[in-house]
Amino acid sequence: MTDARQDPEYIVEYADGPLAGQTDRRFLVDGKVDERIGVIAAVEGLESTFWYVKGEEREANGERLVTYHFDQPDSDPVEADKEDESIFGYGA
Repeated sequence: MTDARQDPEYIVEYADGPLAGQTDRRFLVDGKVDERIGVIAAVEGLESTFWYVKGEEREANGERLVTYHFDQPDSDPVEADKEDESIFGYGA
């Protein structure tokens, strides 16, 4: 069995926000997990940056799992801004 503390990767669990319920694999940096991570994802066809902060860290099945929570104030809006919609179609 591999010791999770020496594995160069860990599993990210997104607890909430637009990526809630998804997981990802990330590499340890100097043997440590990231305190804060940025994720680029498409929302309604627009590229958005979402920030997550580290929560609980645990070990399961020989792997390191870290829960991250959505940092809404520092993230792009989850919903498309009505002001950014195209003017095509108006008055048609």
